[in-house]
Amino acid sequence: MLANKKILILAPHTDDGELGCGGTIARAVSEGAQVFYVAFSTAEASVPEGFARNQLEKEVRVATEILGIPEKQVFVYKYQVRKLNYMRQEILEELIRLRLIIRPEMVFLPSSKDIHQDHSTIYHEGVRAFKNSCLFGYELIWNNLAFSTDCFVELEETHLDTKVRALKAYKTQQERLYMNPEFIRSLATVRGTQINVKYAEAFEVIRIIL
Repeated sequence: MLANKKILILAPHTDDGELGCGGTIARAVSEGAQVFYVAFSTAEASVPEGFARNQLEKEVRVATEILGIPEKQVFVYKYQVRKLNYMRQEILEELIRLRLIIRPEMVFLPSSKDIHQDHSTIYHEGVRAFKNSCLFGYELIWNNLAFSTDCFVELEETHLDTKVRALKAYKTQQERLYMNPEFIRSLATVRGTQINVKYAEAFEVIRIIL
């Protein structure tokens, strides 16, 4: 499914892509896929005191390198956090530009049930821009009032370890409960148990093209 595919990850904020599908990214890279990562906001207004304003941009570049994504395939924008909905048309136009450059076969983006305003914007504009690709919504349970586990990606221990290492690159975010490695492993264990394997990540199928 993932081998040799051209895959695009849409992350409203730095770290969303790693949290939602970091294990899948690690597996895809290991199987020879070309993975591209787009972060729309570095959330400079939310960076904790004591860190540089551009700290999250530094962290996402380290994290994606750990996942195995080449630097030239990482795109980082600086839209204002919590206000992506004000820039919908500009974001859509940028997504269409990226579509023409990358031509992805698979796109991972926030779930349709994600209630965060920035995540919802990237979901809706992502679907508009990439309606002719396979679309999968990733799971961020703290933002999802509901989540449809339509698709599972089995993970090996090494893929999960890589995801955890990538998330540790976000030094500004380590106090958040969802960054806890025990939580990351527990959720992967739950999703794996649903399909009778040790670890997995689950996704909402938004569109699949065979």
